[in-house]
Amino acid sequence: MSVQDLSNWTPCGSAGDAELVGAYCHLQPFVPEQHDIDLFTAVSGPQNDDLWAYIPMGPYGSADELNATLAHVRADRDWRTMVIKEACTGTVLGMASYMRRRPEQGSVEVGCVVFSHALQRTRIATEALYLMAKHVFDDLGYRRFEWKCNAANTASKRAAKRFGFTFEGIFRNDMVMKGRNRDTAWYSMIDSEWPGIKAGFQAWLDGDNFDRAGNQHSKLVMPPVC
Repeated sequence: MSVQDLSNWTPCGSAGDAELVGAYCHLQPFVPEQHDIDLFTAVSGPQNDDLWAYIPMGPYGSADELNATLAHVRADRDWRTMVIKEACTGTVLGMASYMRRRPEQGSVEVGCVVFSHALQRTRIATEALYLMAKHVFDDLGYRRFEWKCNAANTASKRAAKRFGFTFEGIFRNDMVMKGRNRDTAWYSMIDSEWPGIKAGFQAWLDGDNFDRAGNQHSKLVMPPVC
């Protein structure tokens, strides 16, 4: 990798403060009085406990408990949680957070991704991640977008690869999470890779890629990393 001249580098704006609008979904910064009950209904309750298996917190028994956690991680860890809503109906379907926000370095992580059962394996889920990445690179000029997950979480590792993130390695014995060891798998995409990744997302999300039943004609394909 060549050495980049960053003598004119200037810090980026903060990710997670703007509404993101797509064809299939809208992402809004979490506001308790607007989103708390709908978000709790979408991702919590006994029927959704499995969604939190690899998330460091949760599951939750009430909207107040979920609100308290999201308020804490915002104040203590500088997370910015985005609520994912279906574009046509406004139905809340899940959440994802901008984490490890380092605008001075042009780097931010997407994490605490909790997709409801209704959101999983849908166009909305893919577009939600695309909109978060697009905001980071195109709107704010970031250099790096990160994805981290429990190394035992096969589904999350598969999603990272599908979305165009590159595997960087395993941080062994990284956390104690819910009474168990967590090795953490690190992934990223960087600004020089984004144009190709963006084109892959746009081709897949195009309406012509789906039949009337919503089935894809072609899979999401990302360019190889050089």
